[in-house]
Amino acid sequence: MGRRVANSAVQGPLYGVRGWLQPCCWAMVVVMLTMQSQMGMVVALRVGYYAQSCPNAEGIVRNAMARAMQRDTGTAPGVLRLHFHDCFVDGCDGSVLLEGPNSEKAASPNLSLRGFEVVDEVKADLEAVCPGVVSCADILAFGARDAVEMTGGVGWAVPAGRLDGRFSSAASASANIPDPAFDVGQLNNMFARKGLSQSDMIVLSGAHSIGRAHCVSVKNGSPLKAACQGGATFNLDPTPNRWDNAYYANVINQQGVMNSDQILFDDVGTRAETTLNAVLDAAWQVRFSQVIVRMGNIGVKTGPDGEVRRNCRFVN
Repeated sequence: MGRRVANSAVQGPLYGVRGWLQPCCWAMVVVMLTMQSQMGMVVALRVGYYAQSCPNAEGIVRNAMARAMQRDTGTAPGVLRLHFHDCFVDGCDGSVLLEGPNSEKAASPNLSLRGFEVVDEVKADLEAVCPGVVSCADILAFGARDAVEMTGGVGWAVPAGRLDGRFSSAASASANIPDPAFDVGQLNNMFARKGLSQSDMIVLSGAHSIGRAHCVSVKNGSPLKAACQGGATFNLDPTPNRWDNAYYANVINQQGVMNSDQILFDDVGTRAETTLNAVLDAAWQVRFSQVIVRMGNIGVKTGPDGEVRRNCRFVN
C-alpha cells in the first residue's frame, strides 16, 4: 500500500518540455525550466501521449467506463465532476482522489463526489498492462471525455501527459470550488483565477446537462428546496442521462436547480449567451469540447512536482 497523502498545500509547479535533446543542450533546458516555473507557463500536453508507452490506454479507460455505466448511469456525471473539481483545486493533478483526513475529499464541496471506485477499476486495468505509466490525472481527463460521449455528446481528442500531485488540501478545495449559491460576479472571479472567461464559465456550466443535485445545493426559495427531505436529489435538467443543451432551456424556463444555474439567465450580462446555447446545441457542444481541453491544462505538473501513482488514492 502506498504512503498516505501529506496534509499541506501544493507547491508551485515546475513546468518542463519534452523532446529529443542533444547532450550540449541540457544546460539550456535547465535555464528554460527555471524560467517557465517562475513565469507560470502551462506545460504542453499532447494528444497520443501514450501511443508508445501504453498504446491502448484510452481504450482501457473507455472499456472500464462502459462497464461502470452498465451498472450505474450516474458514473458519467460522477467522473466528469471529478475532473472539474480536480482541475479547479491546485490544477489537474489527480489530488481530488487522494485519501486523508484533511484531503480535498474531506472538503464540504466534495462530500457528494462519486466515481472514485470507477477510477480505481480503471487504474487496476491499466496497471495490469502498463504498470506505472498512466497518471490518475490523465485517467480523469480521458474519463470525462468518455462520460460525454457515452451519454450522447460530441467527444474530443484529449491531450495527455499530466503527472499526479503529491498533496491534497481540504482548505484549498473549499477556497477554489465554485459554490452553488454564487452569483455571476462570484462565478466570473472564480473562473478568472483559473484563466477562464465569463463565456467559458457559461459553456462549462452546461456540464450540468447530466446528473443530479443534492438538497444542500438546491436554490433557496425554489419548489425543489421546499420538497427537500433527508438525502433527496433532483435532476439537473429534464434529460439527466443524455448530453444535450436542455440544461440551458431549463434555466430560461426558470427551472434552474441551483442558483449558479438560474443566475445565468437572470443576470442580463450572461442572458444572451445562455439563450444562444439553448438554441444552438451543436455549436455549444463544439465550444464545450474546446473549453474543457483548456480547463484540462490548469496547473499541470511535471518533473519533481509530480509522479505517476500506482494507486490513485495514495502517493507512491
